[in-house]
Amino acid sequence: MSRTQATSNLKQRFGQALKDDFLRQAVKFTADSLRGKKETSTEAVENWEAWRDRGRQVREHTIAHLDFYLDQFTREAEAKGTRVHFAEDAGEAVRVFLEIVRDRNAKRVAKSKSMVSEEIRLNQHLEAAGVECVETDLGEWIIQLAGETPSHLIIPAIHKTRAQIQALFERRGRCSLTPDTAVLAGFARRTLREVFIHSDIGMTGCNFAIAESGAVVVFTNEGNGRMVATLPKTHVVMMGMERIIPTLADLEVMAHLLPRSATGQKITSYVQVLAGPRQSGEGDGPEEMHVIVLDNGRSRILGDPEFREVLHCIRCGACLNVCPVYRQVGGCAYDSVYSGPIGAVLTPLLQPETSYELSDASSLCGACAEACPVRIPLHDMIVRLRRRNTEAGRTPWSERLAFKLFASVFSCPAAYRLAGVLGRAAQRLTVGEAARRTWTDRFTGPMREWTRHRALPEPSREAFRDLWKQLAQESDRSPKSTDSDIGGNR
Repeated sequence: MSRTQATSNLKQRFGQALKDDFLRQAVKFTADSLRGKKETSTEAVENWEAWRDRGRQVREHTIAHLDFYLDQFTREAEAKGTRVHFAEDAGEAVRVFLEIVRDRNAKRVAKSKSMVSEEIRLNQHLEAAGVECVETDLGEWIIQLAGETPSHLIIPAIHKTRAQIQALFERRGRCSLTPDTAVLAGFARRTLREVFIHSDIGMTGCNFAIAESGAVVVFTNEGNGRMVATLPKTHVVMMGMERIIPTLADLEVMAHLLPRSATGQKITSYVQVLAGPRQSGEGDGPEEMHVIVLDNGRSRILGDPEFREVLHCIRCGACLNVCPVYRQVGGCAYDSVYSGPIGAVLTPLLQPETSYELSDASSLCGACAEACPVRIPLHDMIVRLRRRNTEAGRTPWSERLAFKLFASVFSCPAAYRLAGVLGRAAQRLTVGEAARRTWTDRFTGPMREWTRHRALPEPSREAFRDLWKQLAQESDRSPKSTDSDIGGNR
């Protein structure tokens, strides 16, 4: 789904995704594969749960003292020659970056994956300013060429076929290619190599920033992050303010949790610890380094006890791979860089006026909390967001009326019994046989959304309440046991 095709209506976006058979197969295959690798990798660690507990402790402590660690990081980074900028919102972050671009008369920016820059739509602002910005992660480059949002936090282009990728590359290179994987990868390698060499500014994201040393840490598998951070004269890091960890020892914890939870690897191919620009006597690295620390609503979340824990997230994507909703529609339907359960919580908190309905994209099964390496209770937060939506009057009038009726019926025993009788009568008329399912599809109103994709089960012949009465009557008629019957003489 391209940005031009995207709609603000969650229901329509999800409906389009459900019609895309290839997307659904690709998402399911990828999610199953990543989940299986995670299980294999974590089962090999005898004390995995202890690592999770330690990870949660590190994130909980850091977020509780975030102001202290941000101040420490700033002092240590600037002592090493890094310039640290704080941006209150997306507009300020874009202005800071554009100032860096203009001061250096930069024409091209090479970018390694950064969800924060996608959150603020930095690429579009650079293009509007006449600056070429090129994604250098292969998956990110593919969806940039397609003008689409990511379909997964760590594997963003899983919804694209090789034929679609071939067409995108042919249009980009104005050449003819074959859909062979080696040919497509070779084209990407040759094209992006020129980007690395001839870019004025390199931009990366930041998995973690170490407060005690003023260093930033980037986990990658493709090696492009190293090229982006060292070849251009200027390196800019886009960083969410919550990405801080206190010490290098805490990085050991995160290095255990993140790769295993994300891709099932013991460690990613490259782990860069970047502390300032190139110093005298060093052979490579940028001449100057900037870190832009973005708030953009995070301090508001920090001050909200009901949702503060969402800032513990380490962006591994494990919650996506187990989510029954995400597995059916993929990430593009969320129309946000953050998809799946973490997106259903974080995006509405960052953009409450435009993305509040994402909290409906959950079955509340709790699988996301079980998969999360730092134990974030995402399903509980989704319930709280739904409550706030209801209190703010954002839910449809039909839903509010339905729940008022539901409350009235369930608070009155006589009404509850009558509803049970009428419900069973309706079931017998509409559910079970093929002809009745067809009738149901046409006439069940709100139930139509359910029956469109699944068949309702055949109702039992007897209601549970009737069966319970029978059991109670049989119990009353049965002879009472005595101590001698049970244990004999004592």
